[in-house]
Amino acid sequence: MVKVGIIGAMELEVSSLKGQLKDPVVTKKAGMEFNAGRIGGIDVVVVRCGIGKVNASLCAQILCDLFDVTHIINTGVAGSLNNDLNIGDILISKDAVHHDVDVTIFNYKIGEVPQLGVREFPADAHLIEAAEKCISQTQPDLNFRVGRVASGDQFISSSEVKNRIITNFEADCAEMEGASIAQCAYLNGVPFVIIRAISDKADGSAEEDYPTFEKAAARHCAKLVADMLKEI
Repeated sequence: MVKVGIIGAMELEVSSLKGQLKDPVVTKKAGMEFNAGRIGGIDVVVVRCGIGKVNASLCAQILCDLFDVTHIINTGVAGSLNNDLNIGDILISKDAVHHDVDVTIFNYKIGEVPQLGVREFPADAHLIEAAEKCISQTQPDLNFRVGRVASGDQFISSSEVKNRIITNFEADCAEMEGASIAQCAYLNGVPFVIIRAISDKADGSAEEDYPTFEKAAARHCAKLVADMLKEI
C-alpha cells in the first residue's frame, strides 16, 4: 500500500495540502505535527519539519519509523543557481547534495559525507517522471527543469557564495533541507523527490525578492505535489 510522506519546512509550504486532507489524524512528535489522512484517495502524512538540515532529517526518519511511508516528497521554495530558472519556476530534483560539508582534507570530495560512499543522493525516477507529467498536463505554462538541489544551513544571498556552490556542485537551486531528507531516504531505501519553486535568485537581490514571492512559489509547489499523488 502506498503512503506518501510530504515534508515542508514552513507552514506556508504545507498549509494548502493539510487543508485537503480527508479524516486527518494528528500525531505530535519531536515538536512536529504529523497530519495523516488521505488526499485524492492516497494515504499521506503531511508535516512541517521546521527550517534546517537537522529538523529535516529528524522529520524524515520519524516518517520512516513511525508511519512506514513508502515514498517521501519534499516541497517548498529555493533560490535559483541556474540562469534558466527564474522566480516562479519549478526545480524537480535529479539528486541532492550537501553544499556545506567539507572533509576534503581527508581526500573526500567537497560535499561528501565521510564513509557513505556517495556524494549525490539520487531521486526516484518514477517520482521525477510523475512530476514532469503533472506539470505538462495541469500547468503546461509553468517552466521547469530536472536538476541538482544543493542544501546547507544558510540562506544564500551572496553572489560570491552562490558562484562557489555552482562551481563546486553544478547545482540548480539552493535551500536548507532537501539533501538531509534525501540522505535519510537513501539510507532507509525509501524513494524520494524534492520539488522546489524558485522564490529568489540566491544573490544580492534575494533578501528583497524572497518575502515578495515565497507565498506564490510555495502554492505552485504544493499544487504540483497534490497533482502528483494520483500518479504514484
